[in-house]
Amino acid sequence: MKTAIVTGASGNMGQAVIKKLLSEGFHVTGTVIPNDPVKLDIHHQHFETATADLMNETSAMDFVNAVAEKQGSIDAVVLTVGGFAMGSVTETKAADILKQYKLNFETAYHVARPVLIRMMKQGSGRIFLVGSKPGSDMHKSKGMVAYGLAKSLIFRLAELINDEAKGKNIVCSVVVPSTIDTPQNRASMPDSDPANWVKPESIADIISFYCSPAAAILREPVIKVYNNA
Repeated sequence: MKTAIVTGASGNMGQAVIKKLLSEGFHVTGTVIPNDPVKLDIHHQHFETATADLMNETSAMDFVNAVAEKQGSIDAVVLTVGGFAMGSVTETKAADILKQYKLNFETAYHVARPVLIRMMKQGSGRIFLVGSKPGSDMHKSKGMVAYGLAKSLIFRLAELINDEAKGKNIVCSVVVPSTIDTPQNRASMPDSDPANWVKPESIADIISFYCSPAAAILREPVIKVYNNA
């Protein structure tokens, strides 16, 4: 049985990805934060949660190694943990940038690095990082400087991982969603048309496809799931 890790299991995207991978026959381990206020309504014999502080490198590495030892391999990893902040250059202090860096980059790097070490030994695997439109182009980061700078590193990390894994059946993809159709976004943007947004389930479908044998020939993909947003 293939195994997967999904960080941010209690988030809208995390839950959708977990359900999709379970339906595709994966054993999934999802990370939750200590005292997570969201109670997961996923009951499946091949799903389990693990509490992990992904901002702590040692904690994240111990988590990855524990999953690998228990399951025997790690075939796919989807790193959905992150956060958002507004602010122009004149409004953004270095401490604000560091906070976004830790939340959006370190939480991904702390898991991606030990996962890559495992996958290099296996000779196969799929890593999915979550980028953003602001992170892909600094001209789109106006008014969200710290967030855009932090997310821009996700794209550079994927390039480095793919370069190191060249010649092996390992691919690091960057999933770049536009506005995701969630209850929270609907509440905060009542005047917008959610039909133009991207449903978490649609993102999960795309990730599932990129895990499949049909997508094995793809390399270094940046997956722009924008819909009409």
